[in-house]
Amino acid sequence: MTDSTLIPPGSRYLEMLREFQGRYGCRPALWVRAPGRVELMGSHTDYNQGLVLTLSIDRDTWLAVSPRADGRVVVGSMNLPGTDEFELAGIEHGSQVLWGNYVRAVAWAFQEAGYRLAGFDGLIHSTVPTGSGLSSSAALEVAAAQAFGTLGGWDGGLPPERKALLCQRAENVFVGANTGILDQYTAVFGRAGCALLLDCRYLSNEAVPIHRDISIIICDTRAKRELTGTAYGERRAACEEGARAFGRVEPGVLSLRDVTPEAWGRHAGLLAGPVADRCRFIIEENRRVPAMAAALRDGDWDAIGALTAASYEGARDLFEIVGEEMAAMMAAMRAAPGIIGARQSGGGFGGCMVAFAKAGCEEDFAAQVVSAYRAASGLDAQVFAVRAGPGAGAVETG
Repeated sequence: MTDSTLIPPGSRYLEMLREFQGRYGCRPALWVRAPGRVELMGSHTDYNQGLVLTLSIDRDTWLAVSPRADGRVVVGSMNLPGTDEFELAGIEHGSQVLWGNYVRAVAWAFQEAGYRLAGFDGLIHSTVPTGSGLSSSAALEVAAAQAFGTLGGWDGGLPPERKALLCQRAENVFVGANTGILDQYTAVFGRAGCALLLDCRYLSNEAVPIHRDISIIICDTRAKRELTGTAYGERRAACEEGARAFGRVEPGVLSLRDVTPEAWGRHAGLLAGPVADRCRFIIEENRRVPAMAAALRDGDWDAIGALTAASYEGARDLFEIVGEEMAAMMAAMRAAPGIIGARQSGGGFGGCMVAFAKAGCEEDFAAQVVSAYRAASGLDAQVFAVRAGPGAGAVETG
């Protein structure tokens, strides 16, 4: 749920403080944060009302703010160019500072839902890579919701599920990205030291400890993800088409989450071509999620290797979200020292992949992956181990 993180004396806090004072001539009155996330198993299962094994990571977005009395929001970033300014009284899309639309979207969604908002001067700093599949947009959305809620005096009474849903609505309706609940939910509910086994239909979760001998390593392909908007929509539409077809012959089928392997065996002939492939992947992937949770908890290396291999092969051959750079990264990860298993993460078409490696091998693993991937693709990967960090909350400054 929500948590607080104490800032040790260090450069990130001091750099943000200096930058904020230089821009606005005062100290921030409030510091909030929200984490990025990595999906450990469950590609594209969230919008099919299925299961996802997700991890809030120890890379996050900080937002420092000082309240304004004029109903305006002014927000800048230390990571991306531009400063966005808008009036709370009439929120419209911005065309100049595109990342600012995520803050605008949150203000629009909460204001539309009846929450009173106050303006602020704000400064963002994020350690979540943008465009990599680690949900930098959701981290910003949830951090903005934290700031608006704290300044408005209503955050303490806001159910965390509602916070996640309104941030999802902000991205779906205002931004126009028809994503599932996974990203925002993880940013709100993340737990230090544990993955979350998320049920996307019931918005419930179970904490899953990760065995101490397993290290989770992010491997960012640095490949551009220019096709994900159209391709994401096409895959979602195929899943919905398949669910409707099964719903006509199987009572109680509302989404692909409800299609059992036995029902698939009886009626797979209802579908053909890419629609059949997309649906088969989701049905199989949904069954892998609880098995992966058990394997990570128990330290079952053989199961982790088999489950991640099956997930990757399905993503490549059935859901077709694996590009050339991802294939090159997979080969590099599978050949690196300490590897237990590896798979895609996030929407696909580039971005990040995730490896499960033996604890203590992180440096050697990263060095070999970077070298092998550069030789195969010509790109410089970012490879770094992550831990499970807390969900969104205040950042205490002393």
